[in-house]
Amino acid sequence: MKLLRVGTAGAERPALLDAEGTLRDLSGIVDDIDGALLADEDALGRVRAAAGAGELPALDATGLRIGPPLARIGKVVCIGLNYHDHARETGVEPPAEPVVFFKASDTVVGPNDTVLVPRGSVKTDWEVELAVVIGRTARYVDSAEEALAHVAGYALAHDVSEREFQIERGGTWDKGKNCETFNPLGPWLVTADEIADPQDLSLRLWVNGELKQDGTTAQQIFPVAEVVRYVSQFMTLYPGDVINTGTPAGVAMGQPEPKPYLKAGDVVELEISGLGRQRQELKDA
Repeated sequence: MKLLRVGTAGAERPALLDAEGTLRDLSGIVDDIDGALLADEDALGRVRAAAGAGELPALDATGLRIGPPLARIGKVVCIGLNYHDHARETGVEPPAEPVVFFKASDTVVGPNDTVLVPRGSVKTDWEVELAVVIGRTARYVDSAEEALAHVAGYALAHDVSEREFQIERGGTWDKGKNCETFNPLGPWLVTADEIADPQDLSLRLWVNGELKQDGTTAQQIFPVAEVVRYVSQFMTLYPGDVINTGTPAGVAMGQPEPKPYLKAGDVVELEISGLGRQRQELKDA
């Protein structure tokens, strides 16, 4: 299923995109798309049954904003330097263990919402990423095979980063990762049963129409299953938590001088096969 939330910010309603591309209203069946829904197999079963029976009313998508596909996100866990080619372009050795950092849940915005260039920023950068959405509580998961049973679905994420804040201002990466609007998510949450292999997804990103990133999740150093298993050794993952799993090569930081960092007026478009497409215009905060 392709689950999404539509409407004005803070007042989104749950919806489903059916196989014919028609937007269907879920508000008569579920309150919202969140961790509680993802953990409730009966509720998900009712959604599937209603969709299969053609019982869901259509929504007019004309002019309708698409919000983040998940409400009340508990935490956003991020994996850094998780693609071989991205590690090379940044001049570092591939990590021996996953590099873990966090984004605040309030960085998450809709897939086509405006991205704000922070005040004082000179190195705002782009990163197309596969986001993993947790559907079952994961605590000390024993194996990579078991880990995938805890995944509710997948989504497209844009891990926007401010490299000067992240790298040159001291401390951890958090200052460069948690600026307002720095995690567009969606358009859809695609349930795990529709993704045959999370290590066989293509990722692309364009800036002002120019292709900058063109990779595949097969290039990940630590695949999705290992990331979920690993993270669960250090923290409990709950339904509705999100893991951003890293980006392939092609970010501004890895390009020759003068590096083409983002500025107000730029347009970023990104996509992952089967997970939809995003488009953001940048504006000054």
